[in-house]
Amino acid sequence: MTDFEIEHLSFGRETAAALKQMSADGDRRFSDWPVVYVINNDTHVYVGETTSAARRLEQHYGNADKRRLHAVRLVLGRKFNKSACLDLESRLIEWFGADAKYQVLNSNKGQVDWDYYERDAYRATFEEIFQKLRDQKLFTRSITQIRNSDMFKLSPFKALNDGQAAAIDSLLDELFVDLATGTRSTSVVQGDPGTGKTIVAIYLLKLLEDIRTLDPAELHDADERFSERYVADKRALLEGKRIGLVIPQQSLRESVKRVFRRTPGLRKVPVLTPFQVGESDAPFDLLIVDEAHRLTQRANLGPLNKKRQLITEKLYGTDDPTKTQLDWIRDRSAHQIFLIDSEQSVRTADLPQDTQAALVAEAKTANRWHRLWSQMRVAGGDDYIAFVRALLSDDLPAPASFEHYDLRMFDDLGELRDAIRARDDEHGLSRLVAGYAWKWRTKKDRSAYDIELDGVSMRWNQTDKDWINSPGSVDEVGSIHTVQGYDLNYAGVIIGPDLRWDAERGRLAFDRASYFDKTAAQDNGALGIRYTDEDLLALVRNVYRVLMTRGMRGTYVYVCDRALRERMRGVLGGNG
Repeated sequence: MTDFEIEHLSFGRETAAALKQMSADGDRRFSDWPVVYVINNDTHVYVGETTSAARRLEQHYGNADKRRLHAVRLVLGRKFNKSACLDLESRLIEWFGADAKYQVLNSNKGQVDWDYYERDAYRATFEEIFQKLRDQKLFTRSITQIRNSDMFKLSPFKALNDGQAAAIDSLLDELFVDLATGTRSTSVVQGDPGTGKTIVAIYLLKLLEDIRTLDPAELHDADERFSERYVADKRALLEGKRIGLVIPQQSLRESVKRVFRRTPGLRKVPVLTPFQVGESDAPFDLLIVDEAHRLTQRANLGPLNKKRQLITEKLYGTDDPTKTQLDWIRDRSAHQIFLIDSEQSVRTADLPQDTQAALVAEAKTANRWHRLWSQMRVAGGDDYIAFVRALLSDDLPAPASFEHYDLRMFDDLGELRDAIRARDDEHGLSRLVAGYAWKWRTKKDRSAYDIELDGVSMRWNQTDKDWINSPGSVDEVGSIHTVQGYDLNYAGVIIGPDLRWDAERGRLAFDRASYFDKTAAQDNGALGIRYTDEDLLALVRNVYRVLMTRGMRGTYVYVCDRALRERMRGVLGGNG
């Protein structure tokens, strides 16, 4: 289905008039046919779809922000229909946003990733259209490079699945009611790894900014799912409101900041640490908290201990050790939306499980709880997520194969490393990751090695920020703290000796002597809590669940403990 052409025209009143005349002369392509168009100058781009290119371009030229654009491409296809054009428009917006050559002027369209007749054939054509536009210098990178970038994975221009769109729809309804009545509120979005919690957070922020800033003349940009919010009374409710995004993990926070800096409408939205929220003198109207399970309770956090004490004293008049970062956020904001997955808590300093459960229960009671179910990251789908959960339990699942997912077990670390390097050469974004079962010698001696197995010597990640995209990362091993919240194409997971199989008791066991994440495992003196091996076993299982759900295309597994390796071989052996 390659029957398309791209008309390259100047953008101006004369072009719109010429298209009108061509339409009057009988050329239906410009007045009565689905068309996708791209308007740009050297720094900005706008993508749209219409059934009347002549009328639409004239309208755009009447907009002051668009008038500074100077070139337009009309993508014309004899077999184009409305559904295909909406899909192409959505993908071009996403690709332009992630390529980062231009700043994208589009608002969120509330578009859903729906199916339609011959979608696969049309999407093959879309990649041809992309290449033609790249040949004309509108893109700087290939589709593969774009898809592997943080700008793509964290883009606010995603096409939502039904569950995500329904959650955002309800969150907007609730928020506007609460703003209108002056009622404080707490909402929770809960979902397994890969269900798109971060996408919901970023998309919702962009949508709120669009609602309060969008020119009413541009309302055609808003999908009908959300268009009723683009009205004067909703904009008035958001006027002057202080809104922020809170992300506890440093690496993910820095990546989101980069995306926001490149996105008009999000540049002014602060991406905050929980400490910045606690230190803020001015309260927030709305805080969206991603990875809320990684908020912390009182614990030994080294140089941050004094800062925590000062914040707690400022907010509550005394250094109350029972106050958590969750309390800070609720104290410093009228409305909160927490995105959470309790099975991704990986340190004893993280919010206690009973605190997380109470937060979820409160949201359910107030009808402010939203569940994301559909797996978006892992090609193995929800069945694979359930399989991993069972694999890391005392009761093994039945052997399973996943049609679109490459799951393998390796007995030699060198072979695993070679396989991950090969996948990185083919697809990019393939990395080795491991549990924190080896000392981090290279923090003090960069010439040393951290992990030495099967005659292979490797180092932990040499940067804490954006490790996945850093030079040389394919030759290093990432820890949980560098990959949580990120997507890989292939993950090579090293299950270290901190997790072993106790054959006598017939259950998984934690080996404290092989666990080196000291801040994650230490007892909590401030609260008088001593953590047992059972407590830490639960966290280590969570670590490996997170690591085994990073790979979108596949996961390769190496197990250090011999008994655990043989046990898992019965389930994974047939997948190699």
